[in-house]
Amino acid sequence: MMNYPLLIKNCILERAKNIYPKKEIVSRDYNGMFRYNYAQFYERVCRLGSALQKLGVQRGDRIGTLAWNNHRHLELYFAVPCSGAVLHALNLRLFTEQLIYVINHAADSYIFVDMDLVPLLENIQDKLSSVKGYVIMSPETELPQTRLQPVYSYEQLVNEGDPGFQFPADLDENMPASMCYTTATTGNPKGVVYTHRSIVLHSFSECMVDSLAVSEAEVVLPVVPMFHVNAWGLPFSCTMVGAKQVFPGARPDAKVLCQLFQDEKVTATGGVPTIWMAVLAELEREQYDLSSLKTIVNGGSALPRAILEGYRRKLGIDIIHAYGMTETSPLVLYNYTKSYLRDLSAEEYTQLKLKQGLLVPGLEMRVVNEKGEDVPRDGRTMGELLLRGPWIAGYYYNEPERSRETIVDGWLHTNDIATVDEEGYVQIVDRTKDLIKSGGEWISSVDLENAIMSHPAVAEAAVIAMPHPRWDERPLACVVLKPGTSASEEDIIKYLSDKVAKWWLPDKVLFIDEIPKTSVGKFDKKVLRSRYATSS
Repeated sequence: MMNYPLLIKNCILERAKNIYPKKEIVSRDYNGMFRYNYAQFYERVCRLGSALQKLGVQRGDRIGTLAWNNHRHLELYFAVPCSGAVLHALNLRLFTEQLIYVINHAADSYIFVDMDLVPLLENIQDKLSSVKGYVIMSPETELPQTRLQPVYSYEQLVNEGDPGFQFPADLDENMPASMCYTTATTGNPKGVVYTHRSIVLHSFSECMVDSLAVSEAEVVLPVVPMFHVNAWGLPFSCTMVGAKQVFPGARPDAKVLCQLFQDEKVTATGGVPTIWMAVLAELEREQYDLSSLKTIVNGGSALPRAILEGYRRKLGIDIIHAYGMTETSPLVLYNYTKSYLRDLSAEEYTQLKLKQGLLVPGLEMRVVNEKGEDVPRDGRTMGELLLRGPWIAGYYYNEPERSRETIVDGWLHTNDIATVDEEGYVQIVDRTKDLIKSGGEWISSVDLENAIMSHPAVAEAAVIAMPHPRWDERPLACVVLKPGTSASEEDIIKYLSDKVAKWWLPDKVLFIDEIPKTSVGKFDKKVLRSRYATSS
């Protein structure tokens, strides 16, 4: 066979230009909707590649992006790695000190920033040691007033770029193409570097029928941010197959998303549970025609049963669980239903859909106990999920010690506790640090949270461990009620009494105004623990 390199340029960018030049890309911009096709997109990517060369960007340079999901960000997704540089999508929701840390740790040479996010950089530019310049992204060529220096206009750079620019043809498939940093729960965020090869193979995986099934016929709107594991790889896989892409732009709320789903006839979308909670609430308030929407993918954390059932009721479709992490590019598990399991009883089917799914082709996994032994595939015995494969991280960027702690004997230790049933369906029970050990037995905070969130008055619930003199740890439930409803601690405990084991029942229920979220929309339990774990 030919020794043919798997490169983003060859396998994705040029394929979209050559085969799908007329297919549309739609972006909610600052001055309205922006529309163009893959042929026009390709020309702008070439112009941008030319501009990067004029700025002096070299192979291996890290190029930061502080941007929303929009067409300019998509252009950077291709122009940067196809030039031989490394795209570094910055998490715009990081705390200031963490944002400074990841820019300096990656040694970003330039940062491309959306116009409304410029103040985030103005306030910290004096602390950024490696940055040579800033490029402001807006619909206009004129630069807004800013303290950033030196500063360039994105649209002016593109307009002055060479439409016939040729990207280098001698890149190696194992060269870095992109990098993201984990949302650290302890310590500083860790950098994960993706190669051209890993991105191309991951894109192939997402296009498989028994995976996300991304195809030319789809209209895909990624709600998941482009700084969160490259929007789960969707911008690459959608471009590979010429799918119509719809980008929701700056600060999209549930109303904006529902309007885009309706107007653009979106068929597939993906995001975290807090997004789907907000969208469901909007669907309860207003009428939208979402008959085109066939696939909603949930990731980041487990979906409450009440939300799954809410979408069945409103739209007649099941939200599909998927699982991954920054270290896995991210796709690892996808919950499609095997053909011979489609006749399960209603309750059995629901229980199946609440699992994270089956391992996608190309990867290997183990679920092991504390002794490193594989647990039985009985759907009950818990163990840590271990992974390896061509799009699984082999190390953290410039972090040898932390790499050795996490990647052991060629396996990535996820710190996620899981079960696997006889059919191979994996259910993530909890994070290692979030499990509650009561009297020597484990309680899954995720399962308990989902049971609480099925209560009709509960909007959100997070369960943490609090110390106990006899049982070591006991569950504490932090609950947010829906507007206009009421419930007492006794109501919640009584509601749970026939849904979980008696010894799982929370010792205390705290009603709070809001559950703190991480930068990617997950419940931030470390904040809850610091505030409430000693509650009595």
